[in-house]
Amino acid sequence: MERNSSPAISVIVPVYNEEKNLPELYRRLKDALLSLQLPHELIFVNDGSKDKSLLELLRLGQEDDSVFYINFSRNFGHQIAVTAGLDACRGACAVIIDGDLQDPPELIPDLYRKYQEGHEVVYAQRASRDGDGYFKKITAKLFYRILRASTSTDIPLDTGDFRLIDRKVIDYLKQMPEQNKFLRGQIAWLGFRQTHVLFHRDSRRHGTSGYPLGKMLRFAMDGITGFSDAPLQLVTRLGFTISAVSFLIILYAVYSHFLLHRTITGWTSLIISSMFIGGVQLLSIGVIGEYVSRINRNVLNRPLYIVQGSNLGSQSAVIAPQTQAVAVPS
Repeated sequence: MERNSSPAISVIVPVYNEEKNLPELYRRLKDALLSLQLPHELIFVNDGSKDKSLLELLRLGQEDDSVFYINFSRNFGHQIAVTAGLDACRGACAVIIDGDLQDPPELIPDLYRKYQEGHEVVYAQRASRDGDGYFKKITAKLFYRILRASTSTDIPLDTGDFRLIDRKVIDYLKQMPEQNKFLRGQIAWLGFRQTHVLFHRDSRRHGTSGYPLGKMLRFAMDGITGFSDAPLQLVTRLGFTISAVSFLIILYAVYSHFLLHRTITGWTSLIISSMFIGGVQLLSIGVIGEYVSRINRNVLNRPLYIVQGSNLGSQSAVIAPQTQAVAVPS
């Protein structure tokens, strides 16, 4: 299939079990893009879906020459799927949007108008969000505020990956070879002229979230360890504090034994203090281990993702090395 060598705008959609959402998503994306009257391309990245999402993408690709798909060999994760789309897109700018219809495609023209005003990054900021439980709303707000307070990078509050980015931003992202991707942090770290558009986030139409609690915690850990040394600094300060308190207790015990002739006893206090110090040690080792794990992943230099099939090129299986900018042949 021939591709427009220089579309004005690319839209990147990571897909995981979105079979029922794809027809409506495609229709609304096309309506939004056609209203701009610009050459465009849609790149759907199937991240190891277990439903019939791939069949739906194959159908859309056959019916519309502007629709392209990348099919992973397995599930590599949301951030890696977006990275694959960025590797493959050719637009002068790109919009990243999830496939669950919680982010409204109708906002794309507003993002593009802000882009035309001279901003290289235009992110969609949630004014409100439906469909999420009280626990998720509270933890999400807490995470963004902790992350912002613990790093010098100005990461916008209450924003996901739904945004428009300029081609120069895409090119710089390709030069960031981290295995543990946290794209909204990387984009914020790059700087450039950034602005936002407020929107109301809808509830999910079909299916379940691809981010259960375990994945949310993993994602939060990637964000914090990728852009902040605060956990390591906390461990260091905690170690100094506990050592100082322990030293004072030792001085008091010696003073009490030799001067007051009263030996401090108590099995309970001994066990409690031992368990407390042991817990702090395990916590410290865990925090340090997270950073070591990130180093290990990058040293191994494995491919970020493996493409089993795509209508972007003729090969049926493509390996996307971490060090290459473009993942699939075009």
